[in-house]
Amino acid sequence: MRALSNAEVLTLWEDGRRLHSLDRGLLAIRALGLESEGDAADWPLGRRNQALAEVHRDCFGPQLQGWTECSHCAEKLEFQIDCHSLIARQRCANPDSVTVRGRAFRPPTSRDLARVAGELDSEAAAQLLMRSCLLGEGSEDCVPAAEWTSIDCEELSIRVAEADPLVEILLSFECPVCKTAREHALDLPEFIWAQLEGVAKRILYEIHILASAYGWTEEQILALSDSRRSLYLQMVQA
Repeated sequence: MRALSNAEVLTLWEDGRRLHSLDRGLLAIRALGLESEGDAADWPLGRRNQALAEVHRDCFGPQLQGWTECSHCAEKLEFQIDCHSLIARQRCANPDSVTVRGRAFRPPTSRDLARVAGELDSEAAAQLLMRSCLLGEGSEDCVPAAEWTSIDCEELSIRVAEADPLVEILLSFECPVCKTAREHALDLPEFIWAQLEGVAKRILYEIHILASAYGWTEEQILALSDSRRSLYLQMVQA
């Protein structure tokens, strides 16, 4: 996979600005030419997250670095994840289907998440997602989907995570100030979009500085190599 050019970064950022984070992730996968196995919207989430880890590795570097807040005292908690470890974890996955209480389910996809994105009740969303991933009618002694409890849905989520390890990326923290322990689910599409937006805004700022100083067009500035543009910026800002 090749890295995006500066012009391609700006186009991707502009195209995705008004999209939902789910669609932004898929847009990035398509922009990098990773959609070789059918529509990425229909991939298991683990496969999608593997592709997004590859996007980050090749466009922003191999380390996912970020921070969250302690839910108790708001202390800043930093994290770092190696993209290669995420990619290797998913390559060992077997995400075809799992069976719980006599029913077979496939791992959820981005399309499934889009169906429940507007549901405000977490239990209702879990039930809807479970029904969306149901395969076939199940065995004769299976429990009807309408009778599934929140505990059943939790068991299903555990089984799916075992089969598709990147379906959800959970980060564990212990606050160094108040010692509160917590888990935080990393939204990889949103995380990568934040990285992309930061790069796009930096490029636009550089275009503004050089266009103001030399009267060059955006196209002319983007045609410069990174090293030349950096040197011109240094001279303008000296």
